[in-house]
Amino acid sequence: MNTRNALLFLIVLLACVGCDQVSKSLAREQLAGLPPISYAADTVRFELVGNPGGFLSLGDSLPAGVRTLFFVFTVPVILLVLCVSLVRSGLRGRSAAIALALLVGGGLGNWIDRVIYGGVVTDFVRLGVGPIHTGIFNVADVAVMAGAAILMWMMWRTPREPERVGVVD
Repeated sequence: MNTRNALLFLIVLLACVGCDQVSKSLAREQLAGLPPISYAADTVRFELVGNPGGFLSLGDSLPAGVRTLFFVFTVPVILLVLCVSLVRSGLRGRSAAIALALLVGGGLGNWIDRVIYGGVVTDFVRLGVGPIHTGIFNVADVAVMAGAAILMWMMWRTPREPERVGVVD
């Protein structure tokens, strides 16, 4: 990663973590003790929830010690391995720097919550139309999903070298 892309990575990472932490702080201040607040016929709902699990509350039923071990101690290692792997994979350019920053920034934002708030992440937004709705999420979750989507798009559009079967060099 060149200096310009490294700087872009750092700016997007810091903006991602900052926006996530500010939005969660506002949610804790403004939504604490209130029933869900619904807009546009429940298309957007703000509801303060502490999530001890991962994405879509996966892992919330694990014993507290196992959750702590995984989410507090293992996630930073996974984020570091992800960074090293993606940089070594050959993905280069601004899109890769942005995608990586969103993935790491989202993971770091939720990790900060877990460390500060006893293993619990602050979630506060739900979207839906009629009976179809998302789980409750936060800005960090959106960043992770956006980063993953950008990486998938990059991998999909990257031309692959055709396999040469039966050709001797």
